Amino acid sequence: MILRKVALIVTLALGLLSALLAAEAQQANVPRIGVLTMASASAYAARLAAFDQGLRELGWIEGQNIVIERRYGEGKYEKLRELAAELVRSKVDVIVAVTPPDIRAAKQATTTIPIVMVIGIHPVSQGLIASLARPGANLTGSTWDLDPEISGKYLDFLKEVVPRLSRVGGLIDPANPGIEVYRKAGEAAAPKLGLTIEHVEVREPTDFENAFATLIQQRAQALFVYGSPLIRSHLGQIVDLAAKHQLPDMYIWREAVAMGGLMSYSPRLTDFFERAATYVDKILKGAKPADLPVEQPTRFEFLVNLKRAKVLGLAIPQSVLIRADQVIE
Repeated sequence: MILRKVALIVTLALGLLSALLAAEAQQANVPRIGVLTMASASAYAARLAAFDQGLRELGWIEGQNIVIERRYGEGKYEKLRELAAELVRSKVDVIVAVTPPDIRAAKQATTTIPIVMVIGIHPVSQGLIASLARPGANLTGSTWDLDPEISGKYLDFLKEVVPRLSRVGGLIDPANPGIEVYRKAGEAAAPKLGLTIEHVEVREPTDFENAFATLIQQRAQALFVYGSPLIRSHLGQIVDLAAKHQLPDMYIWREAVAMGGLMSYSPRLTDFFERAATYVDKILKGAKPADLPVEQPTRFEFLVNLKRAKVLGLAIPQSVLIRADQVIE
């Protein structure tokens, strides 16, 4: 009797051990996706949700047949290198790097793990890839890579809605790779529109209050906000400061208009995250990043906030409103 009980216990124990080993083996074979962004978790929450949804539509379900390792820099560039190294040490199968600083950190961390860039900026001129058609090495994905002259379009929108506009302030993060070409394009476009643009740089989260003080000292009549993870992480603060100083403001993020900003014009950023899921799917199924062409944006959105315009005392011309994809009233 005792022997039978012992045998039963041993059998049960062996069965449990086998199940655990099988589960561990199964887990070890599940693809691991690393997501790297310098921004906070909340800054790109909606966009990363689009990435997750894109994976689900392609049959990749987190917790079932994939594991996703997320790393957020919380707006601090200095954290990126270690976060990228963490993903490499965790042996992910692919790294999704959201913005240019993330892409560079991932590229510096590994030359073998495939990297999908979500929003690159001029990756060819930065030496990150060989060409858009054939990237080479371990990096592919989507790139912002708009004609730099788009900077002039932002200034043109501001001139159309702000009477007697002559001085524009540009809020820019010089640490954002590739941004210099857009600064130069803005400086070249301004005189053609009868404008001057003075750029004020931000490098740390504590720089924004002083940056706006400088803009006011420079007698800026309107504001154009360039893109960067640092700026995106503090977008709400920027919108509030622009409202406080009564500056008509133009952004590259539609979220800024939802927060109270005046206007935004940009590619449909959700597209970038949806496309990232497609790249991940192809790589997990055996495609090599070197052979996957880099894509550029094709759809743009223009948003106008009439509530903000009313507070600023601006009458938005009908010629501007008819071009808007969305008007907030």
